[in-house]
Amino acid sequence: MSFQTGTIVIGSDHRAREIVDNLSLHLETLGWTVHKQYGASEDSVDYPCIANAVTNEITSGVAVCGVLICGSGIGMSMAANKSDGIRAALVHEPVAAEMSRRHNDANVLCMAANGPMNSDYNAIVDTWLATDFEGGRHQRRVALMR
Repeated sequence: MSFQTGTIVIGSDHRAREIVDNLSLHLETLGWTVHKQYGASEDSVDYPCIANAVTNEITSGVAVCGVLICGSGIGMSMAANKSDGIRAALVHEPVAAEMSRRHNDANVLCMAANGPMNSDYNAIVDTWLATDFEGGRHQRRVALMR
């Protein structure tokens, strides 16, 4: 099932505060309740702490899914995947976002604030949220990751 609406939690390090704020506004217009997790100022923050706050909201049932953004997206994806029940996928474009849901049932989407992405974050997130998990043989594979 795709993520219809509900509460989504979005977190970032200091590099992506503006991206998070813009993405939050976009999602709120679509009916989402958005929780934001980032530092209190634009000073450097430790991305593992942000990833932990986001994944805690998901695993506790406060949020149905999450988005994490840091400089490359790599650190956030690694930190998020340390949490039980989290399937975080680092993507750079809508097709990968779609496949992360369709085949891997990703519940956290990770993206880069810097580097190779010159992307429309809204389009990537919209695609991800609208994509259903196929289940079937993919369900068995996802279960093997636990």
